[in-house]
Amino acid sequence: MSFAAHITRAPDAFDKARADDVMSDIGEFAADVMHVLHGAAGCSPYLGDLMRSETDWLPEAFDDPAAALVAVNDAVRSSTTTDMHTVMRQAKRRTALLTALADLGGVWPLETVTQALTDFANTCVDHGIRTLVAAEIARGKLPGMGDEDAATSGGMCALAMGKMGAGELNYSSDIDLICLFDETRFDPDDYFDARAVFIRVTRRLTAILSDTKGGYVFRTDLRLRPDASVTPVCLSMETAERYYESVGRTWERAAYIKAAPSGGDVEAALRFLKTLDPFVWRKHLDFAAIQDAHDMRLRIRDHKGLGGALSLEGHDMKLGRGGIREIEFFTQTRQLIAGGRDPSLRVRGTGEGLTRLAAAGWISADAAATLYTHYKAHREIEHRLQMVNDAQTHTLPTDAEGFQRLACFTGQDINALRSELEARLEEVHALTEGFFTTDDPADDAPAWGNDITARWRTYPALRSDRGSAIFKRIGPDILSRLQKAAKPEEALVQFDAFLAGLPAGVQLFSLFEANPQLSQLIVDICATAPALAQYLSRNAGVFDAVIGGSFFGDWPGQDALKAELTANLDAAADYEAQLNAARRWMKEWHFRIGVHHLRGLIDADTAATQYADLAEAAIAALWPPVCAEFARKFGGLPGQGAVVLGMGSLGAARLNAESDLDLIVIYDADGVEASDGRRSLPTRTYYARLTQALVTALSAPMAEGRLYEVDMRLRPSGRQGPVATALQAFRDYQSNDAWTWEHLALTRARAVAGAAPLGQAVEDFRRTLLPAKGQGESVLQDVADMRARLAAAKPAQSVWDMKSGPGHLQDIELLAQTAALIAGSPATDTASQIAAGVAAGWLDAADAQALTAAARLLWQVQAAGRLLTAGVLDPDAIGEGGCRMVLRETGFDTMDALQEACTTACTRAAEVIDRMIGTGT
Repeated sequence: MSFAAHITRAPDAFDKARADDVMSDIGEFAADVMHVLHGAAGCSPYLGDLMRSETDWLPEAFDDPAAALVAVNDAVRSSTTTDMHTVMRQAKRRTALLTALADLGGVWPLETVTQALTDFANTCVDHGIRTLVAAEIARGKLPGMGDEDAATSGGMCALAMGKMGAGELNYSSDIDLICLFDETRFDPDDYFDARAVFIRVTRRLTAILSDTKGGYVFRTDLRLRPDASVTPVCLSMETAERYYESVGRTWERAAYIKAAPSGGDVEAALRFLKTLDPFVWRKHLDFAAIQDAHDMRLRIRDHKGLGGALSLEGHDMKLGRGGIREIEFFTQTRQLIAGGRDPSLRVRGTGEGLTRLAAAGWISADAAATLYTHYKAHREIEHRLQMVNDAQTHTLPTDAEGFQRLACFTGQDINALRSELEARLEEVHALTEGFFTTDDPADDAPAWGNDITARWRTYPALRSDRGSAIFKRIGPDILSRLQKAAKPEEALVQFDAFLAGLPAGVQLFSLFEANPQLSQLIVDICATAPALAQYLSRNAGVFDAVIGGSFFGDWPGQDALKAELTANLDAAADYEAQLNAARRWMKEWHFRIGVHHLRGLIDADTAATQYADLAEAAIAALWPPVCAEFARKFGGLPGQGAVVLGMGSLGAARLNAESDLDLIVIYDADGVEASDGRRSLPTRTYYARLTQALVTALSAPMAEGRLYEVDMRLRPSGRQGPVATALQAFRDYQSNDAWTWEHLALTRARAVAGAAPLGQAVEDFRRTLLPAKGQGESVLQDVADMRARLAAAKPAQSVWDMKSGPGHLQDIELLAQTAALIAGSPATDTASQIAAGVAAGWLDAADAQALTAAARLLWQVQAAGRLLTAGVLDPDAIGEGGCRMVLRETGFDTMDALQEACTTACTRAAEVIDRMIGTGT
């Protein structure tokens, strides 16, 4: 690719006499090339001098600019400790000249220009480290290292920070480096000797790059390292990691978005950056970073005196109003907020960052395109300011002559340039400023609820200065929303309980401040669902899901849920991290179902299915990691493996917001007597302990809480039986020894995880067993006795207890299971089991309709009660807002009418059940 063939623009000579003088010294080129050279020499004394010094090289460079820069970098890599200083400086001159001319002539876009400058910087850093460390090794100064270790620089590396890390180095830029070494490559006794060598190498490298004799290569800044005022210029990776884990700050997190290996042991650098992922990318949406970034911007503005209205004279294109830094902060802060949950946002470049944010829905595509267009234009202006005298400046001229030079440099009329600069700077400021600043409401909250709000300052969430300051800004808006609730006093009391239960407030309050729709959501919840509000005070992280994904989209289905959780578990660092990841994931989806039900987006039946989908996906995705962790200690699963059966409500695929899980584990050892692990276990013991490991994985309280309560009492022989049952023993027991109640339980058994062939074997046996056992003479009497025992053990708690009592849900489900058993039906859900009873001629169609209608109404009330109060529905506890939700769900006008309808439905259902089963003895 020749230079001349790709020229699209050219500067105009500001100083024509100087330009003519330079051109007389450098020979002839094509007319378009001469135009670019003439304009460059007439605008920049620095570039004019470079043209004179590199006259002999320019024809080669113009033939193929990309190849010319490759040769320049290769020359650096071939230099030695003896001539490195000289070679690097010639290479710098040639890189500076060619990139400037390619920029000015439009031969390369901005991205190619900045990447070329970055590549050259990386070449110098990498070659410098490798050469200097190799020299130390050759002198025997690096303990335990031989010639072969020179290839990896003895474990030393440099991280490029800022624009260098992002491949966006500007024309006359400092380079920001953090120099580290891998301490694990040295004996502990040699640590300090090795560190001294790497400190010496770092100092020599920066001296070579920064020495102004013959012209500097790069001004090098090492102050971004941890605690730079007291730490050496090269640190061990372990020291740096401990610093970031303990006292790392938001600006350092932002800096590491762009961090990239620059030289030395690149693999070690990549490993180190990976260890910092939890520091940089928080697992929750991190809106608290907004305030940190805003404070940082204000400090920079105050320090540099850059506040106030826009004035082009002397305006700082980097740090000033509407400048480059505002676009970078805008991009990086949003990456920090969401990058922990969305790895696609973890990119270094500003342009790519804006594109990814738009793709993820964090900003509009138009805003992303506009900001990047202005970013590129700002960077080109910055380059021309720096090209004049190779000065690290970002400041627009202060006089008319300076603006005229800049206008010539850009090939524009001075008035057009000024108008364009003003428009771009103001539009950038308008697009970015609103993200960092919020309206400052009145200091005083509305004069309402003062007896409650007066105690808020004593709550843990408001004890910190920062938490209190943020809440001071958002509190009036929340109180105003609460005041508009159907029953403001009730809503305020529930919000008070929510606030009191928060262990901390900064992160959540920042989330509310940046997303006012969340304030309305918490008000809605407090006005209707006390249990959900209480849940949120302990699990505020689930709010992330509302704005971090398709919270109000379509239900993805069980397969998609399992795939998503499996991907999350695969990405977790270890087993404990997997269990916590599963808990975070489940809570967010569980919260989504509750909110959708609360707001009427789904009904009770749909919520029941979704809760069941969620539970089954959680078990199915967790089972492989549980087995893998257990196998790591005790060997792989003996024989054909095991299957997890969902029983009860899970087997029927119908759960509510507070359901626990009834599970059975069945295994097939296939004659294998023991596991093959280094700590071998007898097969029976192996599967018993594996089952206990599964129960622990699901129910153990951890940092992220628990997944589900688990009940294993439906296994063969109940509490007295083993927690895992061999397939043949299961068959024998169910065929010969099981009680009728155990056959009834089996009517709702369903494989939810584990070995698919074994699950099919269990299902085949179940389908054979039920028809045989349903014909026994004692079935109805056994069921009647069981019904009587349940009635005595679990009487109704109140008129709103839809589960216990004659004709209530538990009674109807018992009838349905009996119908399935007598009919020999494989159906597992209540409605299908009742229909099977009709098909078998055991149950009358009118009775079946009464039972099914009662079950649906009672389920609607129970599901609402579990969501709103985490227990039996209590109209007094849920207040006016909760009652509205229940009435909307059931289609009644008043709670009295609903209660009467439930009583009538239960009475009718009880009559049917009494007639079909009896009341027992």
